[in-house]
This record gives sequence, structure tokens and C-alpha cells, in this order.
Amino acid sequence: MAISDAPESVGTATGQSDSDLRLLSLRRRSSATSQGGFDAEDAARGSGSEESLNNKNVEENKDCKANHAASDDNIVDNDARKEHGEQVIDVKYAYRPSVPAHRRIKESPLSSDNIFRQSHAGLFNLCIVVLVAVNSRLIIENLMKYGWLIKYGFWFSSKSLRDWPLFMCCLSLNIFPLAAFIVERLAQQKCISERVVVLLHLVISTAELSYPVLVILRCDSAFVSGVTLMLFTCIVWLKLVSYAHTNYDMRALAVSNEKGETLPNTLIMEHPYTVTIGSLAYFMVAPTLCYQTSYPRTPSVRKGWVFRQLVKLIIFTGVMGFIIEQYMNPIVQNSHHPLKGNLLYAIERILKLSVPNVYVWLCMFYCFFHLWLNILAELLRFGDREFYKDWWNARTVEEYWRMWNMPVHKWMVRHIYFPCIRNGIPKGGASLIAFLVSAVFHELCIAVPCHVFKLWAFIGIMFQVPLVWITNYLQNKYRNSMVGNMIFWFIFCILGQPMSVLLYYHDLMNRNGEID
Repeated sequence: MAISDAPESVGTATGQSDSDLRLLSLRRRSSATSQGGFDAEDAARGSGSEESLNNKNVEENKDCKANHAASDDNIVDNDARKEHGEQVIDVKYAYRPSVPAHRRIKESPLSSDNIFRQSHAGLFNLCIVVLVAVNSRLIIENLMKYGWLIKYGFWFSSKSLRDWPLFMCCLSLNIFPLAAFIVERLAQQKCISERVVVLLHLVISTAELSYPVLVILRCDSAFVSGVTLMLFTCIVWLKLVSYAHTNYDMRALAVSNEKGETLPNTLIMEHPYTVTIGSLAYFMVAPTLCYQTSYPRTPSVRKGWVFRQLVKLIIFTGVMGFIIEQYMNPIVQNSHHPLKGNLLYAIERILKLSVPNVYVWLCMFYCFFHLWLNILAELLRFGDREFYKDWWNARTVEEYWRMWNMPVHKWMVRHIYFPCIRNGIPKGGASLIAFLVSAVFHELCIAVPCHVFKLWAFIGIMFQVPLVWITNYLQNKYRNSMVGNMIFWFIFCILGQPMSVLLYYHDLMNRNGEID
């Protein structure tokens, strides 16, 4: 027991009788049963015991048995109260002035050495309350100022009924995976050489990417229809490349095994090299971009869980559309081209656009990477559902790109980065090639539906390369995750997406004005 030393030492040093010592032991036992460990109440009891023992007379020795009985009854009563969760406090001895109130060195909860050891759940709740209050006021103010602004012309206009060529193009993209399967079956049966296989896959992937681009450019379609088709086209292209590259590598490993060559354990194939239409069909609809003949599977489909996720998907998609129409459109419509107008006015527009833009981007991320991909994985019983990591804690731009989109990151590492490393390209050059491929596809997904080729998306992605070097340098210099994370969020919220939105919007409006 960590009972206070001062009362006990004083009581013992004054030369008390045996009965007094027995009474002291009894009171110490009573204190131990009432509360385990040291606190102010235990110290107060010890101090009170010292004071009472100094005033004892000989007559108290005759009442020792009665005191024992009373103490035992008190112990039983305290134990019963503790079983019911009640705190036992002896008011007579609690918090005596003679008991020290300060015994240890302690830091304030918000001090630099102690702030990350504390729970900030209450402050988090405060931020949520303030965020809800502020945004509620902004919603009311926006409705009072602009009224109900949601219009469907930008998303699904009368032109949407004439977007059937895009829909037919989307359906016809299934021809290209079928063609790739035929090529692989011929390669498996050794009917064609490896060079012919590579050439045919190159033709198939190029045609798959060019065909939708030509259809969109020839049709004056709605923006959402064009973006949807381009995203689907890029996904199919990435899957075709993975399918061809993986089968090529599996054939090479199979040939090495036939020759009796010794391979590292990491290159031993878990599944035999086979080409089946079932594995390709599952891969084309699975939420992954990396082909393999077998995937980890869950035992069953949770239908109730899928229904709840679908409800969330509908709700957050509506929230995203509401923010775009009610907040972002008025801001960009009342703005000028950021590279042609007043600099201070452009900065004010970018800062004002940054908040709703972040909300929309977070809703998009949650809807697609969490809800939709998990729904698809659940329906297909796809087991590996690491579609993203904690990118919001990224300390550098490089960490962000490694964590926010895991399907694309795994594809880049598997089919771009390490093949470049194995062919003698240094790591910096391999990373540059990966960013170059990403920049091309970002430009295709935005510029083609907008019919505007100003390379803003391409420049924005390639600008990430110097940002990677800068943020890595700052992280290595300061060794503080907070600094790198703040820089990442500043670049992400202020310099990146709001600027791109303004640039593409004004270029798109200028193009529509020229057409009109």
C-alpha cells in the first residue's frame, strides 16, 4: 500500500502502546479495504489516525473489541457498497488540510510534451458542432441570396437523349477483352510467337482507347456522359494491359520451369498458368486493376449491408450534386479567368471555392472508393478491400499518391515502376514515367469530355514531381509529421483543385460561347 509515510512514522516514533499499535493496524486495514492504491482520502485517513491516536487514553483499550467489531462491520458495508459501484468516502478524514495536495511532477494537458498523449474526443465533438453550425448558416444564407439553383442542364440536358452513341460505345468496349482473350489462348497453344502476341495486344489496347475518344469528340454530349465513358475506357485499358503483361510473365515462368531453372520462392506461381474466359470475366468486373488467375474470396454476400451502403451512396451523391450546383456554380460564374484578371480577385475566388471543392472531393472519394468499390466487392465476394489507406495523414505528396488510390498505385508499381527498374532505369526516372502516364490519363478524362485541350490537368499532375521533392526535403529536414501534413493539405485544398476547376470552367464557357 502506498499510504502516506508521515502519519505512520510519527505515530510509531512517539512510543505508543501495543493496543495503540493494534488500533493503528486496524485502521490501516480498514483504509486498505475501502480503496486500493493511494489517493487523497487514504492520506487523510492516515492523518486523522495520527491525530486520534495522540489523544487516546487508557480507557480506549477496554473498547478495543468493540472497535474491532465496528470496523469489521464497516468493512463489510464498504465492500457491499463497492460491489454496487458506489464510491466509499469517509467525510471525517477526507481532504484534511495537513495532507499534501501536490506530490508529483505533472504537465498541463495541452503542453507540447503531453498534448498527443491526451484524448481529444471532446474537442473533436466541438469541431463537429461548429462545422455543422457554420455550414447550416452558409446554407441558409445561400438559399436566401440565390434561391434554389439546382438545374439539370449541365449534368443531364436535352442532349442526354442524344447520347446514345456514347452508351453504345460503352457496351461495345466488351469486344476488346474478348479479343485479348483470343490472343492469349492462341499464345497458350503456341500458335503465334511472343512478338505477334505483343503486337496484337498493342493494337487492341490502342484501339480500345482511341475509339471512345473519337466518339466523344464527334458527339456534342453532356459533360457527365463523356466523363463516365472516359473513366470506363481508362479502367478497361488498364485491365487489358495488366491481363497481357501478367500472362506474358506467367508464360515466361512456365518456360523457365520446363527448362528446370531454379527460381526464387517469390517467383513460384501459386496457381498454374491457365487462360480461361471465367477468370477474365471475373477480373473485368472485379474492383481491381491487377490481373491474377485467383483472388481471395469471402464466404457469402451480406445483403443487408449492401442495401445500407446503397442508401449511403444515394445520399452522398445527392449531397455532392447539391454542393456543386448551389455553391460552386455561383462562385465560378461570378469569377474571371484566374490567369487573365486581377490577381487579388483571383486569389479571393480560389479561397472561396476551396471549401466547397474539398467537400465535393471528399464526398466523391467516399462514394467511389469506399461505398461503390465495397458494394462491388461484396457482390462479387472479393476479399482484398484495401482500396485506400489513411492518405489524410500523408506527410508528403509522395505518401499521398501512394495511399489515396490503391488500385491504381498497385497497377503502377506492378506494370510501370518495377519493370522500369528491372530494365536499368533509375528510381527517379521510373517515378517520372509513372507520373507521366498518370498525367496523360488525367488529361484524357477531363479534356476530352470538355472538348478543351489546354493541358491543365497534365501540367497539374506533372507539377506533383517537384512538389514530391520539396515535401520530401522539408520532411527530412524538420522531421515533423505535422509540418508535412499541413503543407500537403494546403497544396491539396488551395493550389490544386480550385485552380483547375476555374481554369477548365472558363475555357469550357469560352468554347461554348464561340460555338453559340
